[in-house]
Amino acid sequence: MTARSSQPPKAVGYDVVIVGGAIMGSSVAWFLASNPDFDGSILVVERDPSYEFASTTHTNSCMRQQFGTEINVRISQFGAQYLRDIRSQFDDPDVPEIGTRHFGYLYLADTEAFAAALRQSQEVQARCGAATYIMTPDQIAAEYPFYNLDGILCGSHNRVDEGYFDGGTLFDVWRTQARRAGVEYCTNEVVALTRTGQSITSVTLASGETVACGAVVNAAGPRAVEVSRMAGFDLPVEPRRRFTFVFDAAEPLDRDLPLTIDPSGVHVRTDGGYYMAGCGPDPDPAAAYDDFTMDNDIWEDKVWPVLAERIPAFERVKVLNRWVGHYAYNTLDQNAIVGPHPEVTNFVFCNGFSGHGLQQSPAMGRGVSEWLAYGHYRSLDLSPLGYQRILDNEPFLERAVI
Repeated sequence: MTARSSQPPKAVGYDVVIVGGAIMGSSVAWFLASNPDFDGSILVVERDPSYEFASTTHTNSCMRQQFGTEINVRISQFGAQYLRDIRSQFDDPDVPEIGTRHFGYLYLADTEAFAAALRQSQEVQARCGAATYIMTPDQIAAEYPFYNLDGILCGSHNRVDEGYFDGGTLFDVWRTQARRAGVEYCTNEVVALTRTGQSITSVTLASGETVACGAVVNAAGPRAVEVSRMAGFDLPVEPRRRFTFVFDAAEPLDRDLPLTIDPSGVHVRTDGGYYMAGCGPDPDPAAAYDDFTMDNDIWEDKVWPVLAERIPAFERVKVLNRWVGHYAYNTLDQNAIVGPHPEVTNFVFCNGFSGHGLQQSPAMGRGVSEWLAYGHYRSLDLSPLGYQRILDNEPFLERAVI
C-alpha cells in the first residue's frame, strides 16, 4: 500500500483516528463531531482525496427496505428517514435536499424455494412496518405490462422508501459539515498500528509521523483487511468487481422501471431518462485493489441477453456509459462488520458492507459514533453485526443479497 501523497496531521495525538474518509469514514466523523456529548478531537486519514477509485464514487446509490433480517430493515429505515429530514440535521441553510426517486425494488422469483424466501422476508419487513407486498404474475403484468414473466412464480415489491438517492451529495454534505465541526482530514496513509496490550495506542503514517490515538475506526472499504492485520486481526473482506452500464432504449418504457432483480442476478432500473443495469462476474473471485478492468464481453454475453428476454422493449438499446466498482465483500455472510473488537475495544470496525454501504451509512455513522461517545449503542443495537461472529465463524445470514 503506497500513499499517493502525504500531508502531516496538525497534532501529535487525537481522541479518534478514522482510517478512510469516504462515505463510512465521513459519516462516523460527522455524527461523532456533531454529538454534544463528545468534545474530543478527530482525525480522518484518507489515502486518495480524489476518491477516484473509492467504492463510494462507483456506487449506484440504491436504497431498499427489502432485507430478510430485522436489523437490516431497521438500518435502511433509518437511512430513508434521515434523507427525508436531511436539512433538519444541520445548522446550515445551505445544506441541500438529497434527491430521491422512489420507484421501488421488484424481486422476481422463478423457483419455489426463492418464492418462499421472499414471502418469509416480506413477513419480517411487514413486522417492521415496511410496505412490501408479494405480487402474483398477473398482478405484476397488470402494473408493469412490459415484463416477460415466463417462468416467474411471484414478485416482491415496495415503492415506499425504495429506489435511488443522491449518494454523492450526501457524501459531500457529511465531509463538508464534519470539517466545519472541527474534524481534520489528512491526505496520507496509515501503514502501521502500535498495539500495547489490549489497546491501540498510535498510528504510523506513510509520511513518517506517529500519531497517538484514543481509538481507531477501520473505515477502509475494500482495503479493510490491511488495516485490521496491522492490529493483529483477520477480516473476511476483499474487493469484488461489480459492473454497471447506463443505456438508452429505442423503445423507452411508458413508466418508471423498478429496480428489478432478475433470477439471473442481473438488475436494472430507471436512471433519469435512461436505464442502469449491473451485475457481478461469473465466477466472482477477489480482485486486486487496483483492478478496475472492464470485462468487455459481459454486456453481450450476460447482461443484454437477460434484459432483452425479461423486457422485450430492451431488444434495441445503446450503452452510453459503463464502469467498474468494488464491493467491500464480506466472504462470511455479506453483512456489515461493525463495532469494537471484543478484546481490543478501542479498535472499531466499520467494514464489509458488500454493496449495501451507501444506504446503510446513516445508521452506521450514528451507531459507531454512539459507541465511541458512550461505550454502547443508544439508538439501534448493532451488536448482531459485531466482530464476535467472525471469531466464532458463525454467519449472520441475510437472504436478500444482491
